[in-house]
Amino acid sequence: MRLLVLVVLSVALMVVDARFTLLKPVRSQMSLVLMQSYWITDLPQRLWQGVASQFGSRTELVAENEKLKTENLLLQGRMQKLAALTEQNVRLRELLNSSALVNEKVEVAELIGMDPNPFTHRIIINKGERDGVVLGQPVLDARGLMGQVVELMPYTSRVLLLTDTTHSIPVQVNRNGLRAIASGTGNPERLELRHVADTADIKEGDLLVSSGLGQRFPAGYPVATVKEVIHDSGQPFAIVRAVPTAALNRSRYLLLVFSDGRTAEERANEAAQAQEALDQHGGGPIIPATVPKPIPAVVPTPAVAAPATAPAATTPAATTPAKPAATTHPAKPVTKPTAAKPAAKPPVSAPATTGGRE
Repeated sequence: MRLLVLVVLSVALMVVDARFTLLKPVRSQMSLVLMQSYWITDLPQRLWQGVASQFGSRTELVAENEKLKTENLLLQGRMQKLAALTEQNVRLRELLNSSALVNEKVEVAELIGMDPNPFTHRIIINKGERDGVVLGQPVLDARGLMGQVVELMPYTSRVLLLTDTTHSIPVQVNRNGLRAIASGTGNPERLELRHVADTADIKEGDLLVSSGLGQRFPAGYPVATVKEVIHDSGQPFAIVRAVPTAALNRSRYLLLVFSDGRTAEERANEAAQAQEALDQHGGGPIIPATVPKPIPAVVPTPAVAAPATAPAATTPAATTPAKPAATTHPAKPVTKPTAAKPAAKPPVSAPATTGGRE
């Protein structure tokens, strides 16, 4: 009876955990306890590595040192070329008035656990919310992208790998820029490109890199290499299979990429403000040249209306004896035309100006 109650309780907890987020705080607190168990289970391997490093032969250490020196020299040569290309890219983007993420901040993390479910490709790393990790943060190894953070805990995080069936990433062919969507297949050694036209220019050996269109992964990181392209004349789309460049089931040390903290809207607003400031600086002399012109066109009209009233004051004394009442009204029109009658009077002043011009 007790076993049946425990089984029912376990099933209920699994359903609640899968459907709702009520147990998320509990899981977060339990991770603090499980962190100790991870450390204890990993202790034998750490001790073995320490002992092996202490008793390693001098010959092996010298050979490894020479190998590392050679690799370091080669990498420094490549970095010199990469630095030149990076500077050239920055200059070109400045010419295009565009911004780009050239140098991302990264932090080393270590794999400490894996999801036992064979149908879910998730791993656990030893960096969590206390270390500044955020949801959706990209994770990569020395060869390419591995996945993204999908669950945060105080000191650990869960990473969803690229090969999970629920994961997709926008990519592009490095050779010609062809865009596509790489989706997981459940096989740690294979990705598939969905909805690629049968006539698309893609072939075996093409390198697929992240396009950055999803606003989640930085652009330019290796994702996979095309392994097989199957064309079927009866189907509108080709079957494209690729192999991930990252060692998803072998890498132990990973990199967390800290990209620009600004959102897309903030970057767009800053770019718009910079463009507006540039327009004001470059187009300043043109605006004042156009604004003064309409102002003189409005100002002369009251200047002409004033002389039109002045002759009216002279004509009543000489030529308009029939309307002496007009001599009594001018005292009021002096106050009223300014407030109510100017809208009806401008058409009268306009003929006066045309008559003056004639």
